[in-house]
Amino acid sequence: MAVREVRVSGLEYVALATRLLHRIRLADSQAGQWEAADLQWWWRQPRPSDEISQLFWVDDEGPVAAVILTDWGGAWGCDPLAVASVPAVPLAAIWARAMEIVEALKLDQVETLVRDDDVELRRLATGSGFALAGDSSTFCCMDAEQRPDVAVLADGFTLVDRSQEMRLPHPMQQRNGPAMQTRLRQCSLYDPELDLAIRGTDGEVAGYALFWCDPMTRVGLVEPMRVEEGYRRRGLARAMLTEGLNRLAGRGTRRLKVVYGSDVARSLYVGAGFQATSVSSTYSRKSIAANPSDRWPRPDGGN
Repeated sequence: MAVREVRVSGLEYVALATRLLHRIRLADSQAGQWEAADLQWWWRQPRPSDEISQLFWVDDEGPVAAVILTDWGGAWGCDPLAVASVPAVPLAAIWARAMEIVEALKLDQVETLVRDDDVELRRLATGSGFALAGDSSTFCCMDAEQRPDVAVLADGFTLVDRSQEMRLPHPMQQRNGPAMQTRLRQCSLYDPELDLAIRGTDGEVAGYALFWCDPMTRVGLVEPMRVEEGYRRRGLARAMLTEGLNRLAGRGTRRLKVVYGSDVARSLYVGAGFQATSVSSTYSRKSIAANPSDRWPRPDGGN
């Protein structure tokens, strides 16, 4: 089957990346790192990377591989994606094109997340000058039928979802910018009833959590989860987590997934029954541009 390259940006990129990640997950329930919901969550705020043409390889059935570049502010993420059962585009070829694009954009610092069992990608990254950055992420899963009971919320707090508060500022807006609500609603997997928050008696936001139900793969993702300082150690995170997992199960998800990178998060998720399935480490490469003005332009305040 013939494969061709296509370049898309903006919402076209989000749609094509969603189709690719669906195809990857349906071909192998354990493959790769990302769910389609991960990429849609990345869309929550404007980034300079929205404007670049992302590279995809497409056959008659849809996308089979891609190079995804995301501006995280301090560094750009580089994620090579491929359907393992379609060998038309080898990982080495995807990585080579990724490095061509990185060089063409004159990116200052680039990072890639590599599964610890992915020997080939680690070899390609280190061969291109990437070095282990020192931080890691643990990917965890749980059978939806094994989810914990919904925890009782502490007195004085109320759990709400976004469908009840559409006229109020989004609880995550302060950290993600005023466009967040609009951009989330542009995502096919976003569901306001899975966008949870906990408020205190004074109406202040004590915590929030967003759950993503993917009806195509039947995977439910937790991303993000936060309890604000001053409200911690009251069981609020567990209350949001168990309620969200219960709602995901009610929508037909079979597999629940979360990623953590701290001991506090590990205690929450492992304590709820999640089990580690893989660990990924960040590899980073910093380029020193001869002329800073030649680097990819970044609007003021972009992150």
